[in-house]
Amino acid sequence: MGLDDKIHNAAENAGGKAKEAAGKVTDNERLEAEGKADQTKADLKNAGEKVKDAFKE
Repeated sequence: MGLDDKIHNAAENAGGKAKEAAGKVTDNERLEAEGKADQTKADLKNAGEKVKDAFKE
């Protein structure tokens, strides 16, 4: 996994956490759900990159 991918996925995960927290504070269920979805998407991308790395070795 390239450093660019790691940074991008970490940023996406952090943004998702921020959205989720903002949604909880403002009682905005939609924003909270979007944050959780962003985190899940980042986690899946990380998993996919790890699988690709495993096949490269």
